[in-house]
Amino acid sequence: MSSNVGTHRAVALISGGLDSMLAAQIMIKQGVHVEGLNFFTGFCVEGHTHAIRRRSGSPPRNNALWVAEALGIKLHIVEVVEEYKSVVLNPRHGYGKNLNPCLDCKGFMVGKALEWMERNDFDFIVTGEVIGQRPMSQRKETMPIVAEESGAGERLLRPLSAKRLPLTLAEREGWVDRDYLYDFHGRSRKPQMALAKAFGIEDYAQPAGGCCFLTDERYSVKLEDLWRSRGKRDYEFDDIMLLKVGRHLRPRPHFKVIIGREEGENKFLQGYRSRFSSVRTVSHPGPLALLDGPLQGEDDLLLAARLVARYSQGKTEAEVEVQVAPLGVDPYLVKVIPFTVEEVLAEWYV
Repeated sequence: MSSNVGTHRAVALISGGLDSMLAAQIMIKQGVHVEGLNFFTGFCVEGHTHAIRRRSGSPPRNNALWVAEALGIKLHIVEVVEEYKSVVLNPRHGYGKNLNPCLDCKGFMVGKALEWMERNDFDFIVTGEVIGQRPMSQRKETMPIVAEESGAGERLLRPLSAKRLPLTLAEREGWVDRDYLYDFHGRSRKPQMALAKAFGIEDYAQPAGGCCFLTDERYSVKLEDLWRSRGKRDYEFDDIMLLKVGRHLRPRPHFKVIIGREEGENKFLQGYRSRFSSVRTVSHPGPLALLDGPLQGEDDLLLAARLVARYSQGKTEAEVEVQVAPLGVDPYLVKVIPFTVEEVLAEWYV
C-alpha cells in the first residue's frame, strides 16, 4: 500500500495509443498519482521501424514516450524479450487471426505490472481496455480471465469500461470515484475521440491495426516461414527484428534473401553484414541484401545476385555488376543478368 496519505498511486499500462492515454488522464483528473509502464517484447511497432524507413509528414516518434510527456508522468520501459517467448511459442489461450496471442499477452503484461506495482509500493493497475474493442482479449467474458490469471484481481481497473464491469478495489475503497469513470464498449472510436476533445487532447496516435507486429498477417507468415525453415519453433531477438525489414524471398528451401526496400532499411541491414552473407549492386544504385540460411555453392550466390539486380536501377539492363560477400570470405564482383518481373515468381515471396 502507498505510504502517501491521501494520494493513491496507480501504474498505467501505456501502449502509446489513445485508449491508454485517456485511462491515465482519467486517473490524473481524480487526483491519483500515475506512472506509466511500457513493455518491450521485440514485436512492438513503436519506435523501431518508425525510425528506420523514411516517411513523409511528421518526424517519427515513440508514441508511448510522447504520451507520458504529454500527460506529465514518468514512463518506465521494461524489456521482456526472453520472458515473452513463452507467450508467443505456447499461448495457453491460442492465437488470434494471425500469430497474436492477445489474451495471454494481456495477462502476461498485467502480471508483470502487478510485480512492478508491489515492488514499487503502488496501489493498483490501470489499463485502457474497452469492452468489445478487440475480438480476443477485450471481450466482457475474457476480461475476468486477465484479472484472474495475472493475479491482479480487484487491483485491475479499466476506467473506460468500468461502469460495465464489477467494482474494483480502487472504487470500493474510494481511491477513485466510479461516477467519473465510463461505460464505453464496442469498436467505435467516437466516444474516445469525444472524451479526448473534452480533455483538450488534440494530438494522439491514430489506430493502425495494433501496436504489435504479431497482429500483422504478412509478419506472421514470415515468422512461420522462419520456424519451418529451421525445423523448430524458436527465435532470437535479431530474427524478429529482421522480419520487420525488407522484402523476404525464399527462392530455395534452404535459404532466403532479405532485400532492403529503401535507404533506411539498407542502412539497418548494413549492421548485420558481419553475420550474414550479403549481396549489393555496384554498377547501378540498388539495395543491400542479406542471405539467411546455409548456402550450397556458387549457384545460390548467383541466384541471389540476380534477384538483387532485379530490384536495382539496372533491372532493365542486359548486365549488372554485383558485389557478393559470402560470410567469412573476401567480397568479389560478378556480372549477372537481372531477373525479369515475370521470372521473380510470386511464390518466392515469404
